[in-house]
Amino acid sequence: MAFFATLHEMGHGLYQLGLPEHFQGTPAGSPCSHAVHESQSRLYENLVGRSRPFWDFFFPTLKGIFPDELSGKTPKDVYRAVNRSAPSLIRVQADEVTYNLHIILRYELERDLLEGKLGVQSLPSAWNAKIKELLGVTPEDDLVGVLQDIHWSHGGFASFPSYALGNVIGAQLMAKICEEMPNLDEDIRKGDFAPLGTWLTTRIYREGAKYQTKELVRRVSGRAPFL
Repeated sequence: MAFFATLHEMGHGLYQLGLPEHFQGTPAGSPCSHAVHESQSRLYENLVGRSRPFWDFFFPTLKGIFPDELSGKTPKDVYRAVNRSAPSLIRVQADEVTYNLHIILRYELERDLLEGKLGVQSLPSAWNAKIKELLGVTPEDDLVGVLQDIHWSHGGFASFPSYALGNVIGAQLMAKICEEMPNLDEDIRKGDFAPLGTWLTTRIYREGAKYQTKELVRRVSGRAPFL
């Protein structure tokens, strides 16, 4: 969990660091949107960090740190382990197949809260029923249930759909990256992330908020965004 959380937040950090300095302090120097921000974190977390080339590169380092735990294991073993799919309680630990179901859960409850169909007092039980319906699991307490995210407690309403959009945008951008960078797998396998970083910096980061999300994705990927 800690490793992939680090990759995720690194993706956010690289985006922030790559924003156009000459526009800092103006709207144009801001990130395009929360959805695009999430596309960068999920791209590094999943599309890079869970790829086979990445583990061909990183496995020796990991085995050097955990020699006993990884004794007899191979890069393929780790690759398969980090790509297993199964229902889970915690959103940030969810695999790529089930992750968006966690977003649907939060979106539907949030919608009902804002429309007055659901009271705050009923939220824990509504959460438990909805996650059972969508994922077939039941939280043992609210810590791994309704209280696991800080968004609602700090007033961050209407932001959860951006995580699902980020998944979609990240995948669309990676398809374009692979099209334009046929040696990407070999670069990653060698631990050379500079070409990928350069592509993202020139095509995404330095555009700041010059374009709205759909237009940015269309301009970068060459096709209408799947939004």
